[in-house]
Amino acid sequence: MTGGIRRSGRAGRIVTGVAAAVLSAGAVAGCGAGGAGAGDGNGRAAADSAAAVRTSPIADVLATLPARVDGAKVVVGQPEAPRTVQVLVDPRCGYCAKFEAAGGETLLKLAADGRVKVEYLLASFLDQGGASGSVKAVNALRASVDAGRFAEYHAAVFASRPKGRFTDELLLRIADRVPGLRGPAFDKAVAETAYAGWAAESERAFEATGAQGTPVVLVDGRALGAKDGSMFDAAAFERTLKGAGIG
Repeated sequence: MTGGIRRSGRAGRIVTGVAAAVLSAGAVAGCGAGGAGAGDGNGRAAADSAAAVRTSPIADVLATLPARVDGAKVVVGQPEAPRTVQVLVDPRCGYCAKFEAAGGETLLKLAADGRVKVEYLLASFLDQGGASGSVKAVNALRASVDAGRFAEYHAAVFASRPKGRFTDELLLRIADRVPGLRGPAFDKAVAETAYAGWAAESERAFEATGAQGTPVVLVDGRALGAKDGSMFDAAAFERTLKGAGIG
């Protein structure tokens, strides 16, 4: 596919002609870039630091997955994996949490088997001036790459999505459930929002795709699992991926 929106610099390297595909995805359900669709309680002013903390049922598998930062995205899986899947999500999006518990888990199992690598583009459009804590969550996720625990923490963050907003306290409590993640460097990065600049770069890269919301899953520039809703069902999404030659 050719054309689409491109930007110069590191953020632009992830946007290689996929904008038209994203714009025409026609998602059945998702969180809109205008701020709508975040799910329960996105507009709450009160923090929800007491939210339940959950981990992935395949946390042991995720703990084995390597992750690296490549410009504005985080790439999970073996570099030599034959196929690449792009995933666009906002940590505060309820539909993204639903995807991560279903289709997202399916993708990461394939990554653990070396059949695919996953490029995550972490958006924060639902933050609305800090009201939801999306930037805080993206910052913490970026810090988890340095600690070698991104895949496991990423899954736990979405599984623990609060009704209110992400706070430093909640993000650290989630990190407590990921062995080897908590430490002086990670805790300082969370407390000081050390990767706020990177979070802004990732959001700009998300906007450059032309996507109007999240979640979005792309294979070879083609959006998968949105029109039929298969991304929200693990078995159905596995069939969708096989139809795209992955699996």
